[in-house]
Amino acid sequence: MAQKLKETILNPILKGNPITVLILGICSSLAVTVELKGACVMALSVIIVTGVSSLICSLLRKTIPNRARIIVQLVVVAMMVILVDQVLKAFAYAIDKQLSVYIGLIITNCIVMGRIEAFALGNKPWPSFLDGIANGVGYGLILIIVAFFRELLGSGTLFGIPVLSAIGYTNNGLMILPPMALILIGCIIWVHRSIDKSLQEK
Repeated sequence: MAQKLKETILNPILKGNPITVLILGICSSLAVTVELKGACVMALSVIIVTGVSSLICSLLRKTIPNRARIIVQLVVVAMMVILVDQVLKAFAYAIDKQLSVYIGLIITNCIVMGRIEAFALGNKPWPSFLDGIANGVGYGLILIIVAFFRELLGSGTLFGIPVLSAIGYTNNGLMILPPMALILIGCIIWVHRSIDKSLQEK
């Protein structure tokens, strides 16, 4: 049991990362990784939504009619996204405004719906909660790595604090354009698969 829970937690972060292995959630990673602060908030939001949504759907799994399961999943996820969005509006309005519609678009994130459908509806609440949290962490980790390099090399800052200006670095405007996020994700996928040979296609 302990070994199974360990795999549930570690697999989405390493061997089964939603972005680098399953190639899910790419769209938001292009838009919210210009600044590290926004990427961290987005990552935390997805972790909370994925974890709690998986937990709720797992608790309800025996009472949900099969033909209505997608509707129930959407309602649960939408409820969590609205709660997260309202909390951000109340306590971090500037970041919420910066992230704009992308918090709301968590509802359509393949990772959230995918984990509910593939895991939460067939497993008990605690493993489902851990699976949701772990997949959110796997997604958030890539988001933060991409945002780190984009902000550092694109604006010369980290969390809005100047870092490279002291050494005379000239900001690279290309790094803050969406295509660079895609290129960085491609590089991360390449490094990940170079380290873990089992992920390479034969």
